[in-house]
Amino acid sequence: MEMPGVAAGVALALILIIVNLAGQCSGQLQFGFYNGKCRDGNGFQRKVEDIVKQKVKEKFSSDTTIVAALLRMQFHDCFVNGCDASILLDVPNGEKTAPPNLSVRGYEFIEDIKTEIENTCPGIVSCADIIVMATRDAVVESDIKKMGTGWYPVQTGRRDGRVSSAQNVNLPSPSIPVPQAIAAFSSKKLSTIDMVYLLGGGHSVGVAHCGLFENRLYDFKNTGNPDPDPLKSSSVDKSFFEQIRLGNGILEVDQQLAVDSNTRFPVARIAGSNDFSFQFGRAMIKLGAVDVKIGRDGEIRKKCAAVNSPSRSSGGNFFNLFG
Repeated sequence: MEMPGVAAGVALALILIIVNLAGQCSGQLQFGFYNGKCRDGNGFQRKVEDIVKQKVKEKFSSDTTIVAALLRMQFHDCFVNGCDASILLDVPNGEKTAPPNLSVRGYEFIEDIKTEIENTCPGIVSCADIIVMATRDAVVESDIKKMGTGWYPVQTGRRDGRVSSAQNVNLPSPSIPVPQAIAAFSSKKLSTIDMVYLLGGGHSVGVAHCGLFENRLYDFKNTGNPDPDPLKSSSVDKSFFEQIRLGNGILEVDQQLAVDSNTRFPVARIAGSNDFSFQFGRAMIKLGAVDVKIGRDGEIRKKCAAVNSPSRSSGGNFFNLFG
């Protein structure tokens, strides 16, 4: 078993590598973008990430399922028009109304964090950044061994989008063949390895809705037999990979990761590795940099559910990979 001190030292060294390299591939996003930019009404500086961290800690203490909810929300947001919090907008025929997003939750919690920050330093922090920061902090809270291995740095500086349309929601389905899933992730400049880590981390916690795997429960591939029940984890860790190697994947795409020629070797390596948290964090940083709005693009919303000025949207329908 890896000693906590050694693990922490290795994690710190790897995180420093991320901090030095990640800026090369994510435009003007920065680590510590809000440092020194948030002052309360008395003129005292407040650390934005600390505000988010405390809100997540309080939420997790009463609802551990918030981890899976936020992971899913970030994926659904970033895969459609980039990481711009467009999924949060309450508009007619917006992204929230698309079938893949009908079971996404956590909207009120993100708004709660936004309200707390707006009451402290209004007009500074984007909703898009709040999603990314809160997701990271939820992953940390899920670290049941409390070794600090779930932490990864997040880049900030995103601005919020003004458009949200259900027609734009075109997410990979839970039964998509692995080669097509690879192509979908590649279109977002995410590698096959990124995909494996993101799916593994996202599916290691929470539950899937019955409609996404009902065919596998009762008559998988016309065998007349159900798939085995998967073991569950309350922590974002490598347990997902250990279970799919045993045939315990709950979604069809999950199980195919363990046997497809493109992914079976990475799955085997991850299942026996000690660096899951670092690699998962690296993939999440890349996901958080997908098609971001920075500089003068977008806006800093006053409320996450509404743009600061009117915009139109329209409808559409698709299914999604994150359940």
